[in-house]
Amino acid sequence: MAPRSTLAEQRATLEQEWARWVPDGSHPALPRVSGSGLRSEVAQSWMRSVRTVDPARASAPAVDSADIGSRWAESPLREPVTQLADQLHNVAHDAGYVAAVTDETGTILWSFGGTVMRRRAEQVNFAPGGRWDERHMGTNALSLAMQTGKPSTVFSAEHLVAALHGWVCYCAPIHAPDGRQLGVLDLSSTWDRSHPLAMSTVQSLVMAVEARLHATVPTTRPGVRLNCLGGSGLMRDGRAVRLRPRQLEILALLALEPAGFTPERLHYAIYGDRPATSSTLKADVSHLRRATGGEIANRVYQLTTPLSCDAVDLLTALESGDTATAVRLYRGPLLPGSETPGIVEWREHLEVAVRTAVLSDDDPEYALRYGERAPDDAEIHEHALALLPVNDARRAVAAARLHTALRC
Repeated sequence: MAPRSTLAEQRATLEQEWARWVPDGSHPALPRVSGSGLRSEVAQSWMRSVRTVDPARASAPAVDSADIGSRWAESPLREPVTQLADQLHNVAHDAGYVAAVTDETGTILWSFGGTVMRRRAEQVNFAPGGRWDERHMGTNALSLAMQTGKPSTVFSAEHLVAALHGWVCYCAPIHAPDGRQLGVLDLSSTWDRSHPLAMSTVQSLVMAVEARLHATVPTTRPGVRLNCLGGSGLMRDGRAVRLRPRQLEILALLALEPAGFTPERLHYAIYGDRPATSSTLKADVSHLRRATGGEIANRVYQLTTPLSCDAVDLLTALESGDTATAVRLYRGPLLPGSETPGIVEWREHLEVAVRTAVLSDDDPEYALRYGERAPDDAEIHEHALALLPVNDARRAVAAARLHTALRC
């Protein structure tokens, strides 16, 4: 294999492609581009991508095709996308586009297009099983939307991979009601079929998918939010609710374990081997019922209506493999001042899970962001340094953190 070209050479190639496709740089489908200059988000994506993706690759890598059927069957997006299938088919067929939906990893789970466009898409594996995240397929609208969490358009030679220079892609992320990114919806076609209304169409379809997602999940208690990562606090209708530390611990455990606790198990999770009467626990639970405006069952202590909670959102992101959301949500340890056995156990579980997810990921941004919350974790800072390019200014931050951590 020929040695990978330098970033400067690839950038020069990109600018040559701009000139080949749109000599005067004035095509209406090129938003925020001046002459042959690159949009900042595209340039940044290129810098991240060239470490893992060969611009000369012919198509997207694929996961095991046998796995796609089960992943789609279990995906929370399957039902709402199926309900909108006629609209998606019409848009793709009438406009000459290929529609695709991915999971949170950027793997395509569903696609549709007319015969001609579908064949073209299959040539680059823009089809179920294709991996279109930045790490595997470089800069494209799907990877950019996943990275930024915002609608994205990538035109022609803005794509890192040369095989995609004949394409234009419009994409927007799909979010769950709790804010997690579940995947993206994309409309793609040849660059000469670009249309100013394509992005608004994508966003309208995503809004329709998200509306159906909202309709299929249990409604959490309106106006009530428990924050217990890096601190503590219960908010109700925008106002802080005064709770004793023990009551916050009980509420956090009930939120994290929706199946609930027997009185004996909750008693041990809160007090351990320390002596405490059952009446003390009952009094705290009664106070919580009044404070949250909801019911807590008696025979088995459990929330009868889900409670919005940052720790629960973090756990959901970790279980779905959404490292980006997990790192964003993790503001610090669970109720850091608590020594309650049940809280200590959950605190360690969440810390280990987030840390493992960060160390298993090749995106240095996750290590940098997590490193803010874990200043003494030398391995995290070493991981960030190992991933950052030698000319990346963020290396100074990671190096300083590592130096401080090693001195502790």
